[in-house]
Amino acid sequence: MTGCLGSKDDLIRTRHPSVLAITGPHDTPGVMNAVHAHLPKPHDPYIDLVPASFSGIGIKLTPRHYAYLKISEGCNHRCTFCIIPSMRGDLVSRPIGEVVQEAENLVKAGVKELLVISQDTSAYGVDVKYRTGFVRGKPLKTRMVELCRALGDLGVWVRLHYVYPYPHVDEVIPLMAEGKILPYLDVPFQHASPRILKLMKRPANAEKVLDRVRAWRAICPEITIRSTFIAGFPGETEAEFEELLGFLEEAQLDRVGCFAYSPVEGAAANDLPGALPDEVREERRRRFMETQEGISAGRLKSKVGKTLDVLVDEPGVGRSKADAPEIDGVVHFSGGKPGEFVKVAIDRADAHDLHGRLV
Repeated sequence: MTGCLGSKDDLIRTRHPSVLAITGPHDTPGVMNAVHAHLPKPHDPYIDLVPASFSGIGIKLTPRHYAYLKISEGCNHRCTFCIIPSMRGDLVSRPIGEVVQEAENLVKAGVKELLVISQDTSAYGVDVKYRTGFVRGKPLKTRMVELCRALGDLGVWVRLHYVYPYPHVDEVIPLMAEGKILPYLDVPFQHASPRILKLMKRPANAEKVLDRVRAWRAICPEITIRSTFIAGFPGETEAEFEELLGFLEEAQLDRVGCFAYSPVEGAAANDLPGALPDEVREERRRRFMETQEGISAGRLKSKVGKTLDVLVDEPGVGRSKADAPEIDGVVHFSGGKPGEFVKVAIDRADAHDLHGRLV
């Protein structure tokens, strides 16, 4: 057992006494030591000569053509439904020179797409007061916008995930319009009701969010907006849930995920009054996804007849600029080699994926 839950050693051992080893987040040596303790690694005269950080990219678990680039750890927010700060602590940003160096090494190793991740990507540099670092010998602020510009010079796809909607997020939209980074923004809005957002300790002005979405699309019409929401939060009324559905219809977001509220142990929201029954939470999640499915299908249908740039994940399956691996849809076609870019003429669309042919 590793990752966030690894910090709850006693709980895990009580409930799952057969677990062989428990390590916390980012404890790669601990994981490897545990694996080797229970499954000794045979000596390989060739592999054992390769340094642990071969090519400066460390241990990479994704396919050769894409990689996750983590820019910070922890979070300064205290959302009432979340326990990440209690497990991973407050925000700690990586030096910008170190991040760009890792990105450059990944590109040299054949990576075609960088997926920028953290617990709060748009807060990058807040903890160090946007301290000036150095990239290729030039001074550069430790800040998301400056990092995006630097990554945009590498000539690969750069995709932003987990972007908290700070005002300065607006500054990266022109970079998307210019083709520097992908026109894709993963912003977890969580809800639309001002009262529920306040209980969540999230930004509480849905109308302002809609104005920003319109502004983003005016600057970069091709932008894909992904978001996540919670249905059935403690105290959520039917009217407030309907307000959330109305927000979906108005915002016309491209990719959306929804979770029925789950009382995670240690979350402050568990102490709020008005907890909803499991069946109500799940029923609202289902209605939410039914509403969004129609919106997503319409957004995808608008791409029929267009020719899209696609990064091939496996023969016959790839992703457009609008599709992040594992969480979004895919593009189906015949042919292609993993890791290459192809152009696909889109012939049809279903609720989640596109279908076409190579051109």
